[in-house]
Amino acid sequence: MKYRYSKFTGEDLDGIDLEDLLSRLSDLLLSSGFDSPYGLPYDDESPGHSMQSLHDAILEAILNGGMLSDETLEKLLGKDWQQADDAEERLDELIKRIIEKLQHQGYLTGSPENQPTDRPGREGLGGGQGGREGNVRFEITDKSLDFLGYRALRDLLGSIGKSSLGRHDTREMATGIEASGAPKAYEFGDTMNIDASSTILNAVRRQQSVGSPGVEVDYEDLMVVQGEYQSSCATVLMLDCSHSMILYGEDRFTPAKRVALALANLIRLQYPGDALQVVLFHDSAEEIPLSQLARVRVGPYYTNTREGLRLARRLLERQAKDMRQIVMITDGKPSALTRPDGRIYRNAFGLDPFIVSETFAEVAACRKAGILINTFMLARDHDLVSFVRKVAEICHGKAYFTTPRTLGKYVLMDYMDKKTRTIH
Repeated sequence: MKYRYSKFTGEDLDGIDLEDLLSRLSDLLLSSGFDSPYGLPYDDESPGHSMQSLHDAILEAILNGGMLSDETLEKLLGKDWQQADDAEERLDELIKRIIEKLQHQGYLTGSPENQPTDRPGREGLGGGQGGREGNVRFEITDKSLDFLGYRALRDLLGSIGKSSLGRHDTREMATGIEASGAPKAYEFGDTMNIDASSTILNAVRRQQSVGSPGVEVDYEDLMVVQGEYQSSCATVLMLDCSHSMILYGEDRFTPAKRVALALANLIRLQYPGDALQVVLFHDSAEEIPLSQLARVRVGPYYTNTREGLRLARRLLERQAKDMRQIVMITDGKPSALTRPDGRIYRNAFGLDPFIVSETFAEVAACRKAGILINTFMLARDHDLVSFVRKVAEICHGKAYFTTPRTLGKYVLMDYMDKKTRTIH
């Protein structure tokens, strides 16, 4: 029997689960510079990832990741594809079609500079041959970020046995939307969440007592529904992107980015009244939008913890929320400080007393502003443990000593535990 091969069509790829593929590509899509530790946090000259790296990752998922069964591969490539001389060419064609489908579905997009000549530059993509195609790059889209964040959230909640979540409930009562208490008489300032049956009943009783016909509702008849008061929370997630986050044979920053995406999805889906902002700290500190989180890479930076805390405090002081907190994820000691004139003072050898004292002063300022600091430490050095515990002591926060594998679980559990906090 002879087989005739033709160009793939869209229907050929219907058996490929793009969301499953994205999950398998998450390490690549959220990579933090672990393979190139001297990269810049914002690679402006070559944004995104190379198409060749994407090709190789998809090939690994197809052949060794169990994403496609042998039957599916035979259906797409033919029964004798493994022995055929053009097997590599067929796989390249299949991967090219998968990439095109990912772009068509809105999960990936080419770099703006590559858009006008995108298709001609992809000829021979899989083989990595030719001049320009090796420079063709792609970027992850907001749709992919939302999916990866949701998948990370689902996996983390599954690991801690949470199937459903509430909001930040307290024992206070207010005239909110969700009815969970007995109705009360309306008072000026209450939300007009009218309890119709109680209000009409009051009007009927009042008019019966005076012998008036009909039903006329007066101000004194109004009853409103009480609901449990649900506090709102403003959070700044401080991520350490100093060089140490990818040293010692372990990538700590990519798990931290996953936690940020999962926390953003948790807030969007379960706590829509809450706010989340992200601050990176290294030699200095800056706020980044969540949409740019996937592009952030670590670099050869020191750790300016005080500047990160100062920026986080300023952001939170603008938030009119019941709870304001800083979630700081780090693995290193504070080793830099911004002087009043803007110059950076650096000392990577030990815990510099000047840097430490200034950092503690900023922690105290956060406490004075009513801001809680919870620190998640990815290292166990004795001096660092003492430093983190002192931070927790000053601001009455918590210190967690965790690993990249358990970081997400601890961060989400700590965030959800605050739903039982009573607001006075």
